[in-house]
Amino acid sequence: MITKPFVCVLLALGASTALPAAAAPACVTINNGWVRLPPGPMPMTAGYARIRNDCRDEVVVVGAGSRAFEEVSLHQTTLVEGVSRMREITRLPVAAGTSVQLQPGGLHLMLMRPEVVLQEGAQLPLRLSLADGSKVDGTLQVRREPPPRP
Repeated sequence: MITKPFVCVLLALGASTALPAAAAPACVTINNGWVRLPPGPMPMTAGYARIRNDCRDEVVVVGAGSRAFEEVSLHQTTLVEGVSRMREITRLPVAAGTSVQLQPGGLHLMLMRPEVVLQEGAQLPLRLSLADGSKVDGTLQVRREPPPRP
Protein backbone atom coordinates (compact mmCIF):
# COMPACT_ATOMS: atom_id res chain seq x y z
CA MET A 1 0.00 0.00 0.00
CA ILE A 2 2.89 2.37 0.64
CA THR A 3 4.25 1.72 -2.85
CA LYS A 4 1.64 3.78 -4.77
CA PRO A 5 2.07 6.99 -2.73
CA PHE A 6 5.85 6.57 -2.83
CA VAL A 7 5.83 6.15 -6.64
CA CYS A 8 3.55 9.19 -7.00
CA VAL A 9 5.92 11.30 -4.90
CA LEU A 10 8.89 10.17 -7.01
CA LEU A 11 7.03 10.96 -10.24
CA ALA A 12 6.04 14.38 -8.91
CA LEU A 13 9.61 15.16 -7.88
CA GLY A 14 10.94 14.03 -11.26
CA ALA A 15 8.38 16.15 -13.09
CA SER A 16 9.12 19.24 -11.01
CA THR A 17 12.87 18.97 -11.61
CA ALA A 18 12.28 18.55 -15.35
CA LEU A 19 10.00 21.59 -15.65
CA PRO A 20 12.60 24.40 -15.44
CA ALA A 21 14.69 22.97 -18.30
CA ALA A 22 11.59 22.22 -20.39
CA ALA A 23 10.10 25.67 -19.75
CA ALA A 24 13.31 27.57 -20.59
CA PRO A 25 12.86 27.54 -24.38
CA ALA A 26 9.43 29.23 -24.12
CA CYS A 27 11.20 32.52 -23.39
CA VAL A 28 13.53 32.14 -26.40
CA THR A 29 11.94 32.63 -29.82
CA ILE A 30 12.97 32.61 -33.46
CA ASN A 31 11.24 35.36 -35.45
CA ASN A 32 11.14 36.44 -39.10
CA GLY A 33 13.18 33.43 -40.22
CA TRP A 34 13.97 33.13 -43.90
CA VAL A 35 16.24 31.32 -46.35
CA ARG A 36 17.62 32.91 -49.49
CA LEU A 37 16.41 30.96 -52.54
CA PRO A 38 19.51 30.15 -54.60
CA PRO A 39 19.39 30.91 -58.35
CA GLY A 40 19.58 27.18 -59.13
CA PRO A 41 20.56 23.89 -57.56
CA MET A 42 23.39 24.66 -55.15
CA PRO A 43 24.89 22.72 -52.25
CA MET A 44 24.45 25.62 -49.82
CA THR A 45 22.47 28.70 -49.01
CA ALA A 46 22.11 31.07 -46.07
CA GLY A 47 19.44 31.55 -43.44
CA TYR A 48 18.51 34.53 -41.33
CA ALA A 49 16.26 35.29 -38.35
CA ARG A 50 15.96 37.23 -35.12
CA ILE A 51 16.69 35.22 -31.97
CA ARG A 52 14.86 36.83 -29.03
CA ASN A 53 15.68 36.06 -25.39
CA ASP A 54 12.93 37.07 -22.97
CA CYS A 55 14.37 34.83 -20.24
CA ARG A 56 15.70 36.21 -16.95
CA ASP A 57 19.22 35.00 -17.79
CA GLU A 58 21.53 34.97 -20.77
CA VAL A 59 21.17 31.99 -23.11
CA VAL A 60 23.90 30.65 -25.38
CA VAL A 61 23.15 29.10 -28.76
CA VAL A 62 25.63 26.26 -29.30
CA GLY A 63 24.21 24.58 -32.39
CA ALA A 64 21.56 24.55 -35.09
CA GLY A 65 19.91 21.93 -37.24
CA SER A 66 17.09 21.28 -39.67
CA ARG A 67 15.51 18.23 -41.24
CA ALA A 68 15.61 20.19 -44.50
CA PHE A 69 19.45 20.34 -44.62
CA GLU A 70 22.19 17.83 -44.05
CA GLU A 71 24.22 20.35 -42.05
CA VAL A 72 23.45 23.68 -40.39
CA SER A 73 25.96 25.92 -38.63
CA LEU A 74 26.25 29.48 -37.37
CA HIS A 75 28.69 31.76 -39.17
CA GLN A 76 29.78 35.38 -39.04
CA THR A 77 30.95 37.45 -41.97
CA THR A 78 33.49 40.17 -41.18
CA LEU A 79 35.49 42.59 -43.28
CA VAL A 80 39.24 42.21 -42.65
CA GLU A 81 41.57 44.55 -44.55
CA GLY A 82 38.96 45.03 -47.25
CA VAL A 83 38.36 41.29 -47.66
CA SER A 84 35.12 39.64 -46.60
CA ARG A 85 35.82 36.61 -44.39
CA MET A 86 33.48 34.06 -42.91
CA ARG A 87 34.09 31.99 -39.79
CA GLU A 88 32.05 29.48 -37.84
CA ILE A 89 30.61 30.57 -34.49
CA THR A 90 30.42 27.82 -31.87
CA ARG A 91 28.80 29.92 -29.11
CA LEU A 92 26.33 32.74 -29.65
CA PRO A 93 25.36 34.44 -26.36
CA VAL A 94 22.03 36.26 -26.26
CA ALA A 95 21.70 38.50 -23.20
CA ALA A 96 18.49 38.50 -21.19
CA GLY A 97 15.87 40.84 -22.63
CA THR A 98 17.70 41.28 -25.95
CA SER A 99 17.79 39.78 -29.41
CA VAL A 100 20.42 38.89 -31.96
CA GLN A 101 19.78 39.52 -35.64
CA LEU A 102 21.05 36.99 -38.19
CA GLN A 103 21.30 38.98 -41.42
CA PRO A 104 23.16 39.17 -44.74
CA GLY A 105 26.70 40.43 -44.28
CA GLY A 106 26.86 39.50 -40.58
CA LEU A 107 25.76 36.62 -38.39
CA HIS A 108 23.90 33.97 -40.40
CA LEU A 109 23.11 30.28 -40.73
CA MET A 110 25.04 28.23 -43.29
CA LEU A 111 22.60 25.68 -44.68
CA MET A 112 24.48 22.87 -46.42
CA ARG A 113 23.23 20.18 -48.81
CA PRO A 114 19.44 20.63 -48.92
CA GLU A 115 17.43 17.46 -48.29
CA VAL A 116 14.42 18.99 -50.09
CA VAL A 117 13.93 21.03 -53.25
CA LEU A 118 13.88 24.67 -52.16
CA GLN A 119 10.79 26.43 -53.47
CA GLU A 120 9.78 30.01 -52.85
CA GLY A 121 7.29 30.27 -49.99
CA ALA A 122 8.15 26.89 -48.45
CA GLN A 123 8.38 26.76 -44.65
CA LEU A 124 11.45 24.85 -43.39
CA PRO A 125 12.04 23.71 -39.81
CA LEU A 126 14.88 25.09 -37.71
CA ARG A 127 16.03 23.92 -34.28
CA LEU A 128 18.53 25.81 -32.14
CA SER A 129 20.40 24.01 -29.36
CA LEU A 130 21.16 25.97 -26.21
CA ALA A 131 24.08 25.42 -23.84
CA ASP A 132 21.72 24.23 -21.08
CA GLY A 133 20.59 21.35 -23.29
CA SER A 134 17.22 22.83 -24.25
CA LYS A 135 16.00 23.25 -27.83
CA VAL A 136 14.18 26.10 -29.56
CA ASP A 137 12.12 25.41 -32.68
CA GLY A 138 11.24 27.85 -35.43
CA THR A 139 10.70 28.06 -39.17
CA LEU A 140 12.51 29.61 -42.09
CA GLN A 141 10.55 30.76 -45.13
CA VAL A 142 12.23 30.34 -48.52
CA ARG A 143 12.37 33.77 -50.21
CA ARG A 144 14.00 35.37 -53.26
CA GLU A 145 14.30 38.72 -51.47
CA PRO A 146 14.67 39.67 -47.81
CA PRO A 147 11.36 40.28 -46.00
CA PRO A 148 10.39 43.87 -45.24
CA ARG A 149 11.90 45.13 -41.99
CA PRO A 150 9.47 45.02 -39.05
